[in-house]
Amino acid sequence: MSIIKNKLGESSPNLNLQDMRENYTKGELLESEISQNPIQQFAQWMEFAVANKVKEPNAMQLATVSKLGQPTIRTVLLKNFDKNGFTFFTNYLSRKANEIQDNNHVALQFVWLDLERQIRIEGTTSKLTNLQSKEYFKSRPRESQLAAWASPQSDKIEKISLKKRLDRYKNEFEHYRLIPKPDFWGGYVVKPHLIEFWQGRESRLHDRIQYELNNGIWLISRLAP
Repeated sequence: MSIIKNKLGESSPNLNLQDMRENYTKGELLESEISQNPIQQFAQWMEFAVANKVKEPNAMQLATVSKLGQPTIRTVLLKNFDKNGFTFFTNYLSRKANEIQDNNHVALQFVWLDLERQIRIEGTTSKLTNLQSKEYFKSRPRESQLAAWASPQSDKIEKISLKKRLDRYKNEFEHYRLIPKPDFWGGYVVKPHLIEFWQGRESRLHDRIQYELNNGIWLISRLAP
């Protein structure tokens, strides 16, 4: 058995990461069966994930890069997708927003382990219109609207201070039927130029089908696992 060192430098004989592996057998991905359009293919896979009760199938990892070239990744929620791209919402003063302002090239990833599937997306990001962001903000639960006002996202803050901020906005908007959207909050759309669909297969011979945009046409390739 391999000995793994934990963060304190102590041995962890009961933790053997090298022997942790799964043999994927739930499906295959064939060129003859996929859509010629990756957005349609994404829709099919998302519908399948929802039908199979994958927990939060719209949770996606968003990777951005700082001015210094430092990548950062976090999980956000996909709120819409169509031919124009993939939409999410956030605080425009957050670290991710600042990095997008400096470099609008980002990557997204969906991981559905129960289905032995993942989807990887590369593209460029732009803000939604203020009207589009307002329309979505109105649809959010009131508690989520208040949280958007209260949280100085990505700033260092004490928990008690955050609660005070939330109480402040609860009082401020107590008699408002509709809470207004903060100017510092809104949506982005990621316009893809590359989308890869991954299906786990036996013996690590996974299926990887890549769509790459070339002069307005999606070119399809199979990648080695």
